[in-house]
Amino acid sequence: MKLSPKTTMTALSVAILLAAPTLVTAQVEVHERGSTNMEVLGHTPLGPRLSIADMDLEQEIARPYAYVARMQYGPVGPKGMDIVSIEDPANPVVLYEWRIENQDLHRPTGGMDVKHFKWKNRYYVVQSVQFGQGGPDSDMGAVILDVTGLPDASTVREVARIHEPDLPGGFHNIFVYKHSNMNVYLMSTVSGPFAAVYDLGMAVEGNVENARVGEIPVPDQGDPANQRRGYHDFYAGYHPETGTDRFYGGGVGGYYVYDITDLDNPSLLTQIVGVSGINSGHTFTPTPDGKYAIAETEYQYAPLRVFDLQPGLNGDVPAIRRPIAAWTANWKNLVHNHEVRWPYVFVSGYLDGLVVFNMMDPTNPITVGHFDTYLGPPNSDRTAVFNGSFGIDVRNEDGLIVVSDMTTGIWTFKMEGFQGWNGEDWGMPNISSAQDWDNGPAGAAGRITTDDEQGG
Repeated sequence: MKLSPKTTMTALSVAILLAAPTLVTAQVEVHERGSTNMEVLGHTPLGPRLSIADMDLEQEIARPYAYVARMQYGPVGPKGMDIVSIEDPANPVVLYEWRIENQDLHRPTGGMDVKHFKWKNRYYVVQSVQFGQGGPDSDMGAVILDVTGLPDASTVREVARIHEPDLPGGFHNIFVYKHSNMNVYLMSTVSGPFAAVYDLGMAVEGNVENARVGEIPVPDQGDPANQRRGYHDFYAGYHPETGTDRFYGGGVGGYYVYDITDLDNPSLLTQIVGVSGINSGHTFTPTPDGKYAIAETEYQYAPLRVFDLQPGLNGDVPAIRRPIAAWTANWKNLVHNHEVRWPYVFVSGYLDGLVVFNMMDPTNPITVGHFDTYLGPPNSDRTAVFNGSFGIDVRNEDGLIVVSDMTTGIWTFKMEGFQGWNGEDWGMPNISSAQDWDNGPAGAAGRITTDDEQGG
């Protein structure tokens, strides 16, 4: 009997079949939880079902900390963030829990996205929040904590809160970027047709009221119904070939690439609009050289699409309208957040868990590893696929993979053959979501900076 790779039989079924060959038995399908090249190092549950959102991982081995956003779903779940030590990846340990005060008064959702940064030799974490109308802080978008003194949890202290009274609804997604001008910027979604940009140095030094320093617009697509809609998610990265800082945003209408070297005057470089099956862009991440991008849109059955950005960047077409490839783990589900470490793309795939594909040939992405962090049923009180793995990050120095699962907690992994990542090893710029806090993004292009340029 030949079994498919996704199907096996229980020992009991086999025994019955051998003992009584005339007996008709049902073949039992057993879920293949993980590929043989994916090693589970550790796992720690964190709380109730659907109370865990995105996560972020510090890149320095000497600072083995993961930050996990916590949200309320339905009647249960905390609103805040957990700080988890992964010094021993086999045993993730919660060091500190930040919770918004007056939990019962603050309306859901709570903590959503989370990012860390370094400024003047101190380490901080930004927790984005979304609180509903009818309770306090519906205009608050983020809380900033000083975490320099970790692992001593008693040293963690709150240093700033970012409010936007004219744009209530909080920050659903954020990205922190070390710009080539050596400032550290927070980019956030807001309830308007742009991404808001904040100078985090100003925020932590006591000038949070004036920290908003820029806006990156969503190009007008001519639909009045979408006038107040903006970005859902984004990424920023340095482009060594041109010496420019670039913003990659997914939102209403599609996906947009801007030159943000001069943050006062963002310049649209190209756009991906009018694509079949995409009304609104979601997660959008380029390859290290900026030639290709992986794009997600948030609905069941949607694959990740791969786009060639060059025709748009070269000015050959006014807009990019067709992907060059698509990839998904299981067509019935939805693949979500992702981290690009060329040629690998590490994906948190909701019901499919952690999945890794290789895009060495961008027109033919191939799955190379997986592990399912959630074996429970699909969601029954919201979109069916809305459960399972949510956040994902990769530590470049040693290849550690960390995943936050909405229900099962935090997981640590190693993939066989992946011992770390530096773009130069692959003939690529050393550019990823991991920031070089000391040298800035231009460090990948060989620029040498002074301490003054670095902000200390």
